[in-house]
Amino acid sequence: MRFLLDAEQAEFGRTLGRMLAAADTPAAVRAWGAGDSGPGRAVWRRLGAAGVFGLAVPEKYGGAGFLPVELAVAYVEAGRYAVPGPLVETAAAAVLLDRLGDAGPAGERLPAVAAGDAVVSYADLACGPYALDATAADATLLVSGGTLRQAGGGGPVQPSVDPARRLSRYAADGGTVLASGPAVRAAAALAADTARLLTAAQALGVGRRLLDDTVAYVKQRTQFGVAVGSFQAVKHRLADVLLGLEFAEPLVFGAAVELAGGGEAGGGIAMAKVAAGEAAYAAARAALQLHGALGYTDELPLSLWIRKARALRGAWGTPAECRARVLASPAPGG
Repeated sequence: MRFLLDAEQAEFGRTLGRMLAAADTPAAVRAWGAGDSGPGRAVWRRLGAAGVFGLAVPEKYGGAGFLPVELAVAYVEAGRYAVPGPLVETAAAAVLLDRLGDAGPAGERLPAVAAGDAVVSYADLACGPYALDATAADATLLVSGGTLRQAGGGGPVQPSVDPARRLSRYAADGGTVLASGPAVRAAAALAADTARLLTAAQALGVGRRLLDDTVAYVKQRTQFGVAVGSFQAVKHRLADVLLGLEFAEPLVFGAAVELAGGGEAGGGIAMAKVAAGEAAYAAARAALQLHGALGYTDELPLSLWIRKARALRGAWGTPAECRARVLASPAPGG
């Protein structure tokens, strides 16, 4: 199995990175957390114009088809630049609606998703009771058992460790029924795998950004007349962070390749989710401590990535849940 990106995929990631670097995403994140989704939606429209959301939407609805590897590339960059909103949930909802076909409202929702004009929150209540950013979404879809519903109104909001992530709780039997039956269960399973994979990709991008910013900082900060980055303890700490991220990256893209091939990727995706989430969390801890702890970082843009790393670690499966899934998965070739 090939884990390396080809030239076209790598250039796609670089192009998105350049676009997002010019979009002032920290300001969009802070506005989103304050309840103003306007700047964040402007970033979404740029991502839509670049074809990012279309990677989860079939061609007949204006997308490019389901391309997990390219989605992972895009979501690494989204994490690197801390793009706000239910990015993962919108892609997962698109996958769900596509798999339901005429049994669900695909034709009504997916063209707007592909264009970046629709923000969709989605929750599989078997994976967790909260829908992300439902108060800023155009629609909130909920799956419970074998039933897909569209939620009505906003549920009670639960604070998150990341102020730009607002979590709404919904009842399992609330809202309007859109579809039900075995097709919903099968589509929801694929949507959940997609959500775990893209959460892992986002976490990988967050970890990369935290490492890059911390390396740049320790080269500038001095103590005893020398840069603190020259201290062995600092070098070893950052080397450990780098190793964690380097270990997680092939797991993320390997899981994307498996998902693209239609194989049983659940165990691989859970492994990638654990590795990327833990690596990003380790990067956040190192960034926090090497910048001088919370009082020094809370007002810096760095804090946006530190908080996001903690939130993504538990989103769409805690480390313990994902490890249990890995242990329950059949061995390769077994």
